[in-house]
Amino acid sequence: MMVLSEPYWDHHIPLPKLGPLYSRLVTAFVALICFINSYDGDFVFDDSEAIIHNKDLNPDTPLSNIWKNDFWGSNLSSNSSHKSYRPLTVLTFRINYLLAGGLHPIGFHVLNVALHCVISVLMIDVFAILIGGLVHNGREAKLSLSPKASFLAALFFAAHPVHTESVAGIVGRADLLCALFFQLSFLVYCKAFQGGDKTFSVLWIFGSILLCAVAMLCKEQGITVLVSKNMHTFKRVAGLVRSGLLMRWRIMGTGPPSFTEVDNPASFAENVILRIVNYNYYYSLNAWLLLCPWWLCFDWSMGCVPLIKSAADWRIFWPLLLWCCLMGLVYQALCSQDSNKRRTLTFGLVLLVIPFLPASNLFFRVGFVIAERVLYLSSAGYCLILAYAVGYCSCHWKKHKVCGLLCSRLVSRSQQWRSEQSLFASALSVCPLNAKVHYNIGKNLADRGNQSAAVKYYREAVRLHPKYVHAMNNLGNILKERNELKEAEELLSAAVHIQPDFAAAWMNLGIVQNSLKKFDEAEQSYWNAIRFRKKYPDCYYNLGRLYADLNRSIDALNAWRNATMLKPDHSLAWNNMVILLDNTGNLAQAELIGKEALKILPKDHTIMFSLANVLGKQEKYKESEGFFLNALKINPNIASCHGNLAVLYHRWGKLDLAKRHYELSLRLDPSAPGTKENYNMLKRKLEQRQRAVG
Repeated sequence: MMVLSEPYWDHHIPLPKLGPLYSRLVTAFVALICFINSYDGDFVFDDSEAIIHNKDLNPDTPLSNIWKNDFWGSNLSSNSSHKSYRPLTVLTFRINYLLAGGLHPIGFHVLNVALHCVISVLMIDVFAILIGGLVHNGREAKLSLSPKASFLAALFFAAHPVHTESVAGIVGRADLLCALFFQLSFLVYCKAFQGGDKTFSVLWIFGSILLCAVAMLCKEQGITVLVSKNMHTFKRVAGLVRSGLLMRWRIMGTGPPSFTEVDNPASFAENVILRIVNYNYYYSLNAWLLLCPWWLCFDWSMGCVPLIKSAADWRIFWPLLLWCCLMGLVYQALCSQDSNKRRTLTFGLVLLVIPFLPASNLFFRVGFVIAERVLYLSSAGYCLILAYAVGYCSCHWKKHKVCGLLCSRLVSRSQQWRSEQSLFASALSVCPLNAKVHYNIGKNLADRGNQSAAVKYYREAVRLHPKYVHAMNNLGNILKERNELKEAEELLSAAVHIQPDFAAAWMNLGIVQNSLKKFDEAEQSYWNAIRFRKKYPDCYYNLGRLYADLNRSIDALNAWRNATMLKPDHSLAWNNMVILLDNTGNLAQAELIGKEALKILPKDHTIMFSLANVLGKQEKYKESEGFFLNALKINPNIASCHGNLAVLYHRWGKLDLAKRHYELSLRLDPSAPGTKENYNMLKRKLEQRQRAVG
């Protein structure tokens, strides 16, 4: 790893020659400035599944679960698991959750930005070794033979816009941690050979292998660091690597991850030639994102990149151009008379290509067309080649503008990743044919209460991709709420026909059919949902409502009891049980159920209200009063609670208190049913009492 001659082109780099400390400070500062505007962003896109809905982050969940589940919190043995085994990344999320006392995104974002700064700084040493080696003087100090080139390459890396998804998106933590331990493994490996190629330290080699294992437990891509090292040492540790991969495969389960055609359409092409052509087209698009990162999108699936299906498609030119460029670089790396040029280009190509291999579809099918986050490590190779080009062509290139342009684009892209609204909107101009872009915009609008606008985007998503069952389900839900039941039924029926195991769509279809008085069909739809999702408390709740409408009280109670067993804090199911038992005259049982519910949900004012009504009917006035007053402490603006408390006082003989709460109820809701009549009755009674006293 030691080179005695200094690369001549390093002098032409248009940067001041800074000392090691200052170059690191400047690099960290550039990385920080580029991403500082993302520190207080929201949880966006995949953060929802990997963080917000991932129970492995919760301190109440056993820590051992992170070693059994995938990155998204699903059990690795499950057919639906993506098999992305990244326990150490999930562990850092869990630590963020613990330190912040909950799901507060600022801490997650700050750590991501800090990691990118550290990685960018370490890239100076990595690039210095790859370009010219690190020479040690007699006092163990390191002297870089390419201080300007390694500094410039690190600046390019710190400011490259393609890194936005990895840094501004919290899920990108996996790529950051993998890159960090990739670097450390490489640097420790180089440390082992600082005495020369014929002598090495076994301890440092072991440390390098250990760091490689850590990188692999952060993201699968970490294994590629071994291929990037000296091949002789790689052979010595191949047995350990093979054992590690076998152990990882055993943990993941024997089956590969299951992806659909919309995730990666090229991998489902029947013709092998078509698959190869489209894979190479994907590679050329990835290369273009590195070269010209102005065309960025959070998702590239569902029609964003239409397949090349014939030789007449003009896009076939781009893979050909890519391979011409790569062959040219390979020729220069192998045949150039300049040893420094050969070394720099060789290592640049290795660092560009090797980390990308797990995402290339060569070894197994991946679940995406293009994913900008997988370019985080590979971009280091590109930045190294770009720095060489700047030095080599310095007399003909306005090189001083490159880093500024990258920084400008990165800052604007980082701003887009601050919220889902801006992120999804930014994708429309890049991928207008992507059904998932329209779906996500619609979902974001619906979550913010703008259902009319959401309908437009959901319809467009279904038009672009007629088998998009999630868009059909969400559109059907909105139409159901707008009482457009016929169209909602058609959409949801189509969704379950396309995907028969879509439990949520079956449940929503049941709700619509119930509203249409198609009770038998609704019951069957609910049971289909439960068949495909065994633990489905919301479906049991809706099934109970159906049975209640049909006066099948025992079946309704059983369904709601199942809901509360599966989800003990299911407030609606508990409350409906109390109300049903009250309405059927089972007051003692209703009281027991209500008190059982309040042990689990001690601050649920709706259950307090229902239980207070039950106790009032049993003439347990004092106890009933207590629950009414507790409910009003939690929410003092419930007209029905004031009204029913007034009725309780009325029966109890506390007429002044009854009058006060009738008036409060009528002030909150002048049209409250029965309250005005009861109030007038009370006033007549009070007048009679006053006349009798007079």
